[in-house]
Amino acid sequence: MKFTYYGHSSFAVEVKGKKIVFDPFITHNELARSIDVNRIEADYIFVSHGHSDHVGDLMDLAKRTGATVVGAFELVEWVRKQGHEKVHPMNTGGKWAFDFGTVKCVVAHHSSGLPDGTYGGNPLGFIFTTDEGTFYFAGDTALTFDMELIPRWAKLDFAVLPIGDNFTMGVEDAIIAAEFIECGRIVGVHYDTFGYIKIDKADATRKFEAAGLTLLLPAIGETIDI
Repeated sequence: MKFTYYGHSSFAVEVKGKKIVFDPFITHNELARSIDVNRIEADYIFVSHGHSDHVGDLMDLAKRTGATVVGAFELVEWVRKQGHEKVHPMNTGGKWAFDFGTVKCVVAHHSSGLPDGTYGGNPLGFIFTTDEGTFYFAGDTALTFDMELIPRWAKLDFAVLPIGDNFTMGVEDAIIAAEFIECGRIVGVHYDTFGYIKIDKADATRKFEAAGLTLLLPAIGETIDI
């Protein structure tokens, strides 16, 4: 599976020829100024929650590509009101078989308000089970014992976890999360974008290695095979 990082918590994977984008926030991220959002294609856009640093490019990308937007019920109702009808509402605990594989929504402990003040529904994490690989995107979340349930539902090839601290888990809690979800390959996201979430990447990598885990920190714009 190819994984492309667009900065902050935004990334894309391609599964069965479908381009799936997560939490598009590129235009207003100074660290991602090398990325031309108008060149990004999407068949699906999965949104973990409604904060502006996760939906900044959502509407423009959805309308240009005609992608199906997937997220919490309240969030996709907001998307409809912005003039985009191609949506799929979900909520915590539910799963759905899409044309690329099955997605299960899981708990993310965070908050969720949309840029105009609209309530964004429950924050979500997503477990993707596909013929080309299985992975977990935690979204913005604290460490939670709910993560211990994930191995009951899926054997993960990799997981995408926030590591920036302050608003989400930091490095130390992400290491515990990796143990809970029984996954040794972690892609770190939600770090460095703002002053509150600057990290020492070398130190983070060392701490993961000391725990017997692999921390992947692709450069913005980089595509890796995972």
